Amino acid sequence: MAGVSVAAEWQLLYNRYYRKPELYQMQWKNVDLTRNKIACAPFGGPIAVIRDDAKIVQLYAESALRKLRIFTSSGRLISETVWKNPGGRLIGISWTDDLTLVCITQDGTVYSYDIHAELVSTFSLGKECFANSVVECVFWGSGVVCINEAFEIFAVPDFKTPKTVKLADSNLEELPHCMAVIEPQYTKSGDVEVLLGVGDHVLLVEEDGVQSLAEGIGPLQKMVVSRKGEFVASFTHDGRLLVMSTDFSDVIIDYACESALPPDQLAWCGLDSVLLYWDDMLLMVGPYEEPVRYIYDEPIILVPECDGVRILSNTNMEFLHRVPDSTVSIFQIGSTLPSALLYDALEHFDRRSAKADENLRLIRSSLPEAVEACVDAAGYEFDISQQRTLLRAASYGQTFSSHFQHDSIQEMCKTLRVLNAVRHVDIGIPLSIQQYKLLTPSVLVNRLINANKHLLALRVSEYLAMSQEVVLMHWTCTKISSSSAIPDSTLLEILLDKLKICKGISYAAVASHADKSGRRKLAAMLVEHEPRSAKQIPLLLSIGEEDTALMKATESGDTDLVYLVLFHIWHKKAPLEFFGMIQARPLARDLFVTYARCYKHEFLKDFFLSTGQLQDVAFLLWKESWELAKNPMASKGTPLHGPRIKLVEKAHNLFTETKEHIYESKAAEEHAKLLRIQHELEVTTKQAIFVDSSISDTIRTCIVLGNHRAANKVKVEFKVSEKRWYWLKVFALATIRDWDALEKFSKEKRPPIGYRPFVEACVDAGEKDEALKYIPKLADPREKAEAYARIGMAKEAADAASQAKDGELLGRLKLSFAQNAAASSIFDTLRDRLSFQGVS
Repeated sequence: MAGVSVAAEWQLLYNRYYRKPELYQMQWKNVDLTRNKIACAPFGGPIAVIRDDAKIVQLYAESALRKLRIFTSSGRLISETVWKNPGGRLIGISWTDDLTLVCITQDGTVYSYDIHAELVSTFSLGKECFANSVVECVFWGSGVVCINEAFEIFAVPDFKTPKTVKLADSNLEELPHCMAVIEPQYTKSGDVEVLLGVGDHVLLVEEDGVQSLAEGIGPLQKMVVSRKGEFVASFTHDGRLLVMSTDFSDVIIDYACESALPPDQLAWCGLDSVLLYWDDMLLMVGPYEEPVRYIYDEPIILVPECDGVRILSNTNMEFLHRVPDSTVSIFQIGSTLPSALLYDALEHFDRRSAKADENLRLIRSSLPEAVEACVDAAGYEFDISQQRTLLRAASYGQTFSSHFQHDSIQEMCKTLRVLNAVRHVDIGIPLSIQQYKLLTPSVLVNRLINANKHLLALRVSEYLAMSQEVVLMHWTCTKISSSSAIPDSTLLEILLDKLKICKGISYAAVASHADKSGRRKLAAMLVEHEPRSAKQIPLLLSIGEEDTALMKATESGDTDLVYLVLFHIWHKKAPLEFFGMIQARPLARDLFVTYARCYKHEFLKDFFLSTGQLQDVAFLLWKESWELAKNPMASKGTPLHGPRIKLVEKAHNLFTETKEHIYESKAAEEHAKLLRIQHELEVTTKQAIFVDSSISDTIRTCIVLGNHRAANKVKVEFKVSEKRWYWLKVFALATIRDWDALEKFSKEKRPPIGYRPFVEACVDAGEKDEALKYIPKLADPREKAEAYARIGMAKEAADAASQAKDGELLGRLKLSFAQNAAASSIFDTLRDRLSFQGVS
C-alpha cells in the first residue's frame, strides 16, 4: 500500500479531504502583519506592505517615514519607495489583474504603482469623495466600489479607463454593517452590483436603482461573494454562517458558530467551503457535518485563489486546498484502487520484490486509468520528489499499457518543469496547476518579464515553443535604460549578441526606446540593423537622420516612404537645403516635381530657379496663365487679364534666356501680344468674347462686329497671309449676310483664293442668286459645273461639264440630279457624245 505519511496530514470535511502544504518560509525580516496594510495579488503574485496609518504602532530600528514595499510570495524584496502622497489616510490597497497596485486615500485620490514601486498614474474619484472622505472600499479584479461619509456609493468599473460612476442613492442614514461586490461579468445587466448589509436586510445597489433583499435575515456583520458570483457567504449578528445564492432565495449552509463575534476575515476556499478567521483560529465550514479547525499562534492573511486559499503569516505561506480525487485514489489510507496498486507496485519494483508483478496483474485491465491518475496527481503536487515518484509510477505502468496516450506524461513533465522553476524561492510565484492553466503560459511569461526575470522568461518561452521576441524586447529596453555608464559601441555589441537569437525582431522598436532614453547615437546604430524600410525610415526621421532616411527610402523603391521623407524634410529644412538634398536623388526629385506640379507651383518655381531650369519655370508660368483663365472672374470681365499677360511675358523672357527654346519664346511673345489686343478689343466693345480665341477667330469676330479697322490691325500685327485674310473675310461677311460688302470685296482686286470661296459662302447661306454673281467667274469648268449643280441648275452644269470633257464628272452630276428625269437625259446625251468622240 502507498505510504501513510502523505494522507496523515489531510483533514476530512464531510467526504472531501483538504491539505495545507507549506509553500515557503518567508524570507523577509521584521514584517508584522498586524502593523501593516497588506495586499496579496492572486495567482501567486507579489505582496504589497505599508504601515497602517490607522493604527498606533511602536517603531523599532526603522525610519518614521512610511515605505511602500513590494515582496514576492516567498518574501524576497522586489522594490520599495517612500510614501509621500497627500490625500489623508490610506483607505484601501489592492492588486489588479494586470499586477498594478491601486492605493486609495481618504480624499478619493487613486494612486497606481507597478511592481517596481514606481508611480504609474493618479486620478480622483471626484469632488464628492474629496468633500466627503472615503470610508470604505471593496476591490475586484479590475475595479473598485467606494462609500463616503455622505453614504454615497461610487464605482470605477475598469482601472485601465478610469471613469467614476455614481450608483443609485440608497438613502442610508448610517454606514452599512458590511459591503460586498458582484463583478460586472457575473451580473445580468453587465454592470457592477453592490450588496449592503443594512439593518435586518440586504440592499442590492446598481447604477439604475436599489432593491431590498432578504428581509429579516440580518443584521449581517460580514459578507463575501464567491469567485464566479454564484453564492454569497455571510456572518450574522447572532453568530451564524449563512451561505446563500446571490439573490438570497436559497440557503445552502446555515452553521451556528461558537462565537457571536464577527470573524476578522471571511473567505471562500474554492467553491466547496468557507473560511472564517478569528485571532487564533481558522475555521473551515462545508455543507455538511462538523467543520475543520486550524490553530495559529500568529496573525494570518487569507488570499483566495481559484482552487483554494493561500495563508500568509509572519513566518510562512501555506496553501489550503481540496485534495484532488486522483491523489486521494493513490494515497488514501487503505486504498486498493488501481492507481494505488500501481504506485505500490513501483515501491516493490524498487525493492526488487516479485509483489510488483502481482500488483500489475491485478490491475492490468485498468492500467491506463491508473497511469492517468498518477500523472494527474503529480501535477497537483508541490513537492518535487513526490512529483518525480508519481511520474515514475506512471511511466512504469505505461510500459505495460498499449492503450495509454504517451504524450500525456511528456506534457505533464513539461508543465511541472515550468511550475517548479517559477515556484523556486528566488522567483516566488507559487502557482498550482489549475492556476497555471487559468493564467495561461503567455501571461506567466509577461509577469516574469515585468519582474525583470528575463533569463527565466526566455528559457520558459523557448521550452514551450513560444515567441521570444517579447522577452528580448523588454530585456533590451531595460538594459538600455539601466546602462547609462556603458559606451554606445559596447552596449550595441551586447544588444546585438542577444537580439540575434530571435529572427525578425524589430530593431526599430529598440532604437526608438534608445532615442527616448536620450541615446540618439545608439539609436542610429541600432536602426541600421532594421531590415524593414517601413519601420526603419520613420525612426531615422525621428532621430534627425534625414539624409540617411532619404537614401534608404529611395533604395527601397517605395514611393510612399519617399514622400514621407520628402514631406518631413520639406517642413523642417530651409528651401535651398531641401533642394540640395533631393537634387542628387533622381527618384526623390521626380516625385517632388510631380507632387509640386499639382499643388505647390511657387515652391516648384523656386526649385527650378535654384537648379537653373529656366525653361521649366517658364512652362509653369504659362500654365498658371491658363489656370487663371479658368477663374470665374475671367468670364465676368477683364480684371484678371492684366496678370495673365504679365505671366506670359515673364515666360517669354525666361524662354529668351535659353538657346534651345526659340520656338517657345516666339510663341509666348505672340500669345502675350494677342492677349493684349484681345483685352483692348473687349474694353472697346464692352463684350467679353475675344480673350483666349485664336487669331482667325479674333479677325472673324471683328468683321462680324463691323470693326474692319481692328481686323486689319490684327492682320498686320500677326502677318496674316492674303489667302487666309480673304477666306476669313468672305465667310465673316456671309455670316452677317452683307452681300453688297462681299461683292465690293470681290471687286477690289482679283482674289488670291479665287471665287470658289465666294460661291461656297453664298451657297452655305442659301443665297443662290448671290452665288450666280460669282459662278461665271470661276476659271475651272469642273468647279463651275459643280457650283451650278449645287444650286440646281442642270443645263448650265451640263454645259460647263461638256467644256471640261470629263465623262466621270458627268456621271457624278447625273447622280446628283437622279430625281430629275429631264436633267438625267441631258447628262446621258452629253456622255454618249463624249464617248462617241473617244473622250472618257
